[in-house]
Amino acid sequence: MMDLPCVQWQDHVAHKWSGLDPELKETFLSLHEIDDVFKCALSLANQQDLDAIQLISAGRSVKKDAEEASKCRETGNSIFKTRDYKAAALHYSQGICFAPQSSEQLSLCYANRSAALYRLQQYQECLYDIDRALNTGYPAHLSHKLQDRHNLCLSHLPMSVKTKYDQLYHVSNDDKCSKSLTVSSSEAFRFCICPQVSVGCSKEKGCHLVALQSITAGEVILSERPFSWVLIPGVEKVKGKRGQGQDIQREIVFGTEHKRCHWCLAETLCAVPCKGCSFSRYCSASCQQEAWEEHHHWECPLGAELAAMGVMVQLALRVTLKAGIEIIHRARQTIRDEQKKSDQYNPYMTVFHLMQHTEHQSISLRFMCALTVATVYLKLSKAGPLPTSWKLSDASSITSQSSDGPKKKGGDTEWSSELWVVGSAVLRHMLQLRCNAQAVVTLQATGSENSRVQSMEEIRVATAMFPTLSLLNHSCRPNTSLVFSTGIVDDPGGSQESVGFNQRLLGEGRQGRGVTVTVRAARDISAGEEILHCYGPNSNRMGTEERQRLLQEQYYFLCECEACTDQEEEIRESSRNESGLLCTKCKGALKKNKGSGFTCSLLSCGHQISSSDVNHKLQEFTVALEKAVALMEKENPVEALHLLKKISSQSGLLLRDTHPLQGELADATARAYASLGDWKNAATHLEQSAVAISSQYGKDSFELGQQLFKLVQLHFNGGARGPTLSVIPKVRQILSLHCGPHCPELQELNAMEECFQGSTF
Repeated sequence: MMDLPCVQWQDHVAHKWSGLDPELKETFLSLHEIDDVFKCALSLANQQDLDAIQLISAGRSVKKDAEEASKCRETGNSIFKTRDYKAAALHYSQGICFAPQSSEQLSLCYANRSAALYRLQQYQECLYDIDRALNTGYPAHLSHKLQDRHNLCLSHLPMSVKTKYDQLYHVSNDDKCSKSLTVSSSEAFRFCICPQVSVGCSKEKGCHLVALQSITAGEVILSERPFSWVLIPGVEKVKGKRGQGQDIQREIVFGTEHKRCHWCLAETLCAVPCKGCSFSRYCSASCQQEAWEEHHHWECPLGAELAAMGVMVQLALRVTLKAGIEIIHRARQTIRDEQKKSDQYNPYMTVFHLMQHTEHQSISLRFMCALTVATVYLKLSKAGPLPTSWKLSDASSITSQSSDGPKKKGGDTEWSSELWVVGSAVLRHMLQLRCNAQAVVTLQATGSENSRVQSMEEIRVATAMFPTLSLLNHSCRPNTSLVFSTGIVDDPGGSQESVGFNQRLLGEGRQGRGVTVTVRAARDISAGEEILHCYGPNSNRMGTEERQRLLQEQYYFLCECEACTDQEEEIRESSRNESGLLCTKCKGALKKNKGSGFTCSLLSCGHQISSSDVNHKLQEFTVALEKAVALMEKENPVEALHLLKKISSQSGLLLRDTHPLQGELADATARAYASLGDWKNAATHLEQSAVAISSQYGKDSFELGQQLFKLVQLHFNGGARGPTLSVIPKVRQILSLHCGPHCPELQELNAMEECFQGSTF
């Protein structure tokens, strides 16, 4: 799991634990308070741990390297010749991030990226890169090339944009991309619950949200920025249940860390690099500055070590650094009831008081977290002096309350004994995150950009801590739907009823950059009903027993929601074909045995098949599907279609139409037909895919809405007026429910509808 420390560090911690004196083990086992656990771990952490993490992180170096920058630029040049300008730009961006500030490679990479951006018709961004290249020492004898490109860009830009560019010409290049930003993310941070909802508290449910009045399906319940978040390197797909098959891992060339701003998570081809490390990059100087001030000036020297220690400790550290020492002390001195009565909402107070469930977590996990945080604390204490904002205004009172803290060994003298509470707070948040972290997910197109129909998949781009969202309790049949926004944040509510509290979120008439979650009612909610969110296990995709097991393992509670206690639901589960598999003899439904394997549900047949045989077949189908998708990405749809037909003829003998893999096969086949311009056959297969999506996610699910939206596009491209107009109402209803009435997809639907309604056939 990428959120935890790397395997080498976990092995180091396990070895340290096994070598501890039995008395020290007993002491650690007896500790239950977070403060005591951290102080014990800090007393055990030593130079050997610092040396170990330095050795482990050596292969994750984030130092600037002119030679690596040159290699990236050369790779970009090779790809540029193949006319894959987007990939070339990403390679040049990687070179820009590696290039030292004073090196010639920096100017060369900027110049080459400007060429790729010009070919991509991103003329304004191209101009910015030309200026950056000239201002970072681009060779004078080559500058005429940039001047020619500069003039070509200006010829393509409208006069209004040219004027704006001229006004910015004398502004520092790194500031140009951020001039449209009118409010910082820190200024814009608010938590906003709609007026029909309030926070309730009880011993059984803890703090939770309750509807004071009835809420209509699609209404915004909550709009919120996270307190802190961390981008996840690589690409992590959010998959539904794919029967008993195994997922095929694709090689990742460019991950999230290369394609997205490390602050606002917006996709960008024009990365602005951190000046100190080769890892962090941003979409603008504004995002770079905000990240630097909030956390990156601490993280930059520790980039390799933090990468080895995992996302959870990095997020816990960011939460703590953002709060600051005085707010941490204030949180330690208050209780949640007092915070509720406070006139001014402080999101950190909510975060601080979230449950850690320390008593439920294994000793090995507790020790790993504690030693990891203690090691980070020691690294930070050696990294430099405290920031001015952390100078304690009432140091004497804090010192008197914290005098029992451990004495720090070595390091900066300003890291005096009372600052162990900082390390304790990081540990507290790291333990909280197991149950309270929220995955930030977004849709990403798969396959070739030239494809006439794009498939979308949900990927996890960050892990975040949302103060108010974390108050929502779980239901396997939730009454809410979540949508995440990244980059520039506009009005997330999208309805007149929610304008007031959404304006309080961002400030009236202003925009900000960052991450936002918008929670909407997925159905009508009655007054007095609790607002519920699904933590992952959903009744549409998983049986009761499996859901309860997963929730118990990660969240330490036995779920007794409506779906888990509904006897009618149990009857439906027992009667439906959960496996999605067919008997190869009689086509009856296969039921999973309690032990292993599957048995035909028809008593007259009773045919059995082993789990290994099923897995082998599913793996065979999946590998073939991957090959077909690869053929389409290489723009060979005819061969891909031939392979897909062959797979489908075989998979239909074992898989029902509702099986997720059948849905993926039908979706890929639709894309192949669409690539050939056969819109009718493409639509037929996409309809089959929609059947599987509906079965897997539900008839009003966001996933089904996306699939039906593609179906409308196919019908429209094929000139099928009747089918287009018949599907649009369903798509509009689903997307309005999850995304609000002003999302881009609905605007496109309206345009297609107007086109056909105004036509005469």
